[in-house]
Amino acid sequence: MTFIKTISHEQAEGLVQDQYQAAQKNNGYVPNYVKAFSLHPEVYDAWTKLIGAIRSKMRLRRYELVTFASAMALECTY
Repeated sequence: MTFIKTISHEQAEGLVQDQYQAAQKNNGYVPNYVKAFSLHPEVYDAWTKLIGAIRSKMRLRRYELVTFASAMALECTY
């Protein structure tokens, strides 16, 4: 059971609907992190631009290692 209020697929419209459809197309499903941004879709857009800017300056392997190390440090199992 989630404790973060989100917008369901059925209720999604506008930018949220576009983000859900893009995630569905790219991943085959809508990840929870996309749903978590559904009340503020403009923040999700800004976040994806930030991640894109960071990733563009690193090789994929380094980005993945940094992501993994950060998750370990934060004790994140997601």
